[in-house]
Amino acid sequence: MTHQGTADPWGIQREWIDADELPQVVPAETVALMRAAIGTPPDDLEERAPVVTRPGRSTGLAGDVTCEDGSRRRLEDVVPDDFPLGYHWLTTEAGTRRRLIVSPGRCWLPDEQTWGWSIQLYGALSTSSCGIGDLADLRTLREWTEDEGGGFLLVNPLHATAPVLPQESSPYLPATRRFRNPLYLRLEDVPGVEQVLTGTDLPPAPLPGTVDRDAAWVRKQSVLRGAFEARGTDAPGFLRWRREQGAALEEYACWAMLAEEHGGDWHTWPEDLRDPHGPAVRRLAGERADDVTFHAWLQWLLAEQLRAATGALTVIQDLPIGVSGGGADSWAWQGVLADGITVGCPPDALNSNGQDWGSPPLTPWRLRLADYAPFIESVRATIAGAGGIRIDHVMGLFRLWWIPDGEVATAGCYVRYPSQDLLDIVCLESHRAQAVVVGEDLGTVEDGVLEALAERNIASYRVLWFEDDEPSTWPALSLATVTTHDLPTVAGLWSGSDVDDVLASSDMAESDVRAGRAELLERLGRAGVAPGAPVSDVVAAAYRRLGGAGSLLLALSLEDALLEQRRPNVPGTTADQRDNWSIPLPVPLDHLS
Repeated sequence: MTHQGTADPWGIQREWIDADELPQVVPAETVALMRAAIGTPPDDLEERAPVVTRPGRSTGLAGDVTCEDGSRRRLEDVVPDDFPLGYHWLTTEAGTRRRLIVSPGRCWLPDEQTWGWSIQLYGALSTSSCGIGDLADLRTLREWTEDEGGGFLLVNPLHATAPVLPQESSPYLPATRRFRNPLYLRLEDVPGVEQVLTGTDLPPAPLPGTVDRDAAWVRKQSVLRGAFEARGTDAPGFLRWRREQGAALEEYACWAMLAEEHGGDWHTWPEDLRDPHGPAVRRLAGERADDVTFHAWLQWLLAEQLRAATGALTVIQDLPIGVSGGGADSWAWQGVLADGITVGCPPDALNSNGQDWGSPPLTPWRLRLADYAPFIESVRATIAGAGGIRIDHVMGLFRLWWIPDGEVATAGCYVRYPSQDLLDIVCLESHRAQAVVVGEDLGTVEDGVLEALAERNIASYRVLWFEDDEPSTWPALSLATVTTHDLPTVAGLWSGSDVDDVLASSDMAESDVRAGRAELLERLGRAGVAPGAPVSDVVAAAYRRLGGAGSLLLALSLEDALLEQRRPNVPGTTADQRDNWSIPLPVPLDHLS
């Protein structure tokens, strides 16, 4: 637990407390770099920024409101209790037009405790998959969960990456947080695919030792193109759906078309194509309209297949902390994202060297002047069609660890965000979608964060590997689990293979890694596990202990159920060090009973 420090006018927190409860001071040269990246907020920021409030609260403003549904209301300082929730426009008596966002202040919650599986969908493949787990496999998992009495699935981020080779392997570094990855499409469920395959079944890819996204994309892209050319725009509902999505979809589809030709990083494109609103982009979008339509059509297919996969079950999708610096969202929101900066975290229990996640941060004051649109659209799109969202590194709604390009993670500093506004926006989107919200609050957590989440009905995280208290004492408003994708599986911890894996793939000190294992083994011992017990007994004991939690959501790891020894990810390692985010389950889904 750390203590919240004050920030300067740029939002930079000069003093902070680290994970070892030691005070730290940010060097002056780092502050100067960050101020240059942030830029100076305008003097009239507070008169132009959106007003995020709740019924019953004072705004200090008066004026006429044009509500989201087109109706008109009068605001006299305090928001009336019957004021409609939503995104409105306020014209103040001074003549200034500002966004007025009225939130319920609390997220939606399910009625009763339930359990579900946590899944890395790319690795949950069947013998019918095209080398990577897909939305039909998600449907299988949903049906299986429903049959067993479960209430949710917790899945990795499903967001799109660039449609180029090599494919980005990390689900936490997508090109966009608003659109989904076509790699998750089941080809046999695509309209027109039967004409491409000329009456033959698509030969299944062999079950791999690792998930080969490049091979899967080459295979799928060819078939998808053929199916689109056969009958893509004739599909019932596509044209109407496309119109409903508006400019955001067209912009993304245009970026994808350009990325196919010029690469996945828009910074390397011809200069006249770097402006999404420039004449060259508009001209090419017209000339290559079929290609733009193809990428819009893929998103429609994903929406349709996700709806079929989830049914009535809650699927909690993961919202990454950011996006690729060269991707679609970065291209669309130039000027709102900071240049020359990536985000990560300082040293903590997950990684003693700190982490750099590679995503450029949203600049707080520019985000406000954008009426929070980048954040709103990302939250809404991730919730859409599934009924739940897990906010990765939820502490980033309060402050983010900014790292100058080319520097190690420890050379960064914290920049603060308008957390009250961001949390209330999450509440509004949750309320509208009737979606449960989980905040991943592992790592360096400052004072006040847990209380702010609980006050808004955002479930916290409770991980057996990290908790000293008995699960029966954990808060009811939480998601309880034994481990996470960044931590050892039970089998890997028990056998010791996880230590070997981490030491072989990272530069973490051996003493730190072995001390970490010893601490986790001690916690595992509280489940009544005897030395030398078979791993199946150890897994059963760990989850029996977890079952004592009164948490709203109990998440069971599919990797643990199948005695998988490798964790999905070792934080701080790169693709050339380890097959992060590419490890399939040891048993095909259709071989499970």
